[in-house]
Amino acid sequence: MSQPSAPAVQVRGLTVRRGKRQVLHQISLTVPRGSITGLLGPSGCGKTTLMRSIVGTQIVESGDVQALGLPAGAPALRRRVGYVTQSPSIYSDLSVRENVAYYAALYGRDRDAVETAITAVGLGAHAQQRGDELSGGQKTRVSLACALVAQPELLILDEPTVGLDPVLRVDLWKQFRELAAAGTTLLVSSHVMDEAEHCDRLLLMREGHVLSESTPDELRERTGEQNLERAFLALITMGTAS
Repeated sequence: MSQPSAPAVQVRGLTVRRGKRQVLHQISLTVPRGSITGLLGPSGCGKTTLMRSIVGTQIVESGDVQALGLPAGAPALRRRVGYVTQSPSIYSDLSVRENVAYYAALYGRDRDAVETAITAVGLGAHAQQRGDELSGGQKTRVSLACALVAQPELLILDEPTVGLDPVLRVDLWKQFRELAAAGTTLLVSSHVMDEAEHCDRLLLMREGHVLSESTPDELRERTGEQNLERAFLALITMGTAS
């Protein structure tokens, strides 16, 4: 069992290669517990590959990845780490409640946990609808409920707000903040820089490298930019110049 004070995620020298292309280049980082860490960068920069490495589903060339004090992908982490992919992971022929109940059964959670997870993502009124009757945003929320029902210590979310309307995005970030306040660690990826404002810490990626690991305020101070998107662009310029 890991120590509570230890980082939720610790990555050292992570290198991932696909064929002849190196996707991640000697990445090292930490994700503190009970926080929201934003993993931000343009599409194709390696965010999903990094998340898959932390979950333990990615073949890595070299480096060490620890989640909750254990090697990534260790069997003991299956009930402690939740992962929501970019594409909704639900069964289209099952209702919202049946989808969440299925995952609850896998994790040994009861009926109350199912209803709590459905309510948390705002789908109580749609609990009887089949997966193929839902909108894209609703499917994303069902996937999130399926992860939440396990009550994970570490929740990894790969671009969970893509394609959602602004009101729903605000609601989801409010839910993420409540989870972090209750002790859950969240690692949330996005290519939309304005979502960085919702995060306690930021990991900024570009072309398989981590450019910065800091708080939003530290990034502003380092670059002299108050707008986080301009701060990210300034960081790229600084890196190119050096």
